[in-house]
Amino acid sequence: MEQRWVPGQDLVSEIEQELRFISRIVRQKGREIHVNFQITPPQFEALMLIRDHGVLTMGELSSKMFLAYSTTTDLVDRLERHGLVERLRDPIDRRVVRLRVLDRGLAMIEQVLEARRDYLRGVLARMEPGKVPILADALKDLIAHIQ
Repeated sequence: MEQRWVPGQDLVSEIEQELRFISRIVRQKGREIHVNFQITPPQFEALMLIRDHGVLTMGELSSKMFLAYSTTTDLVDRLERHGLVERLRDPIDRRVVRLRVLDRGLAMIEQVLEARRDYLRGVLARMEPGKVPILADALKDLIAHIQ
C-alpha cells in the first residue's frame, strides 16, 4: 500500500496565512478597480454569475450568492437601473423572474476583468520569469484538489 504524503502543520499554517493575505489584497484591489466602474463587488459577482449561467432566476442567484432574496432584489434593481441586466418573466409561471446580462453588462464585465488582469500582469512582471509558470501550475493543481 502506497503511503500518502501529508504536509506538516507549519507548512499548512504558512500556506493558509499566505492564501488569506493574497485573498485580502485581491479583494482590496478589486474594490479599488470596481470603484472606477461605479460597480460594487457584489454587483460584479452577480453579473459574473448570471453571465456564466446564461440566465438565472432570482432564487438561483440568491442561493449562489448566499444572500437573502430581498438583498438580491435590491442588488438586481441597481443593476437593472444601470442597464446591465434585464428581468424576464417566465412565460409559464409569471411568478418566476429570470435574469439576463445585457450587452452593456457584458462590456462592463470585460472592462473590469481587463483592469484586474492589467493589475495582475504588473504584479507577475515583478516576479522571476521562471516562477510564473510554476505558480500557474501550482494554482491549477490546488484548484483541482480543492473542489
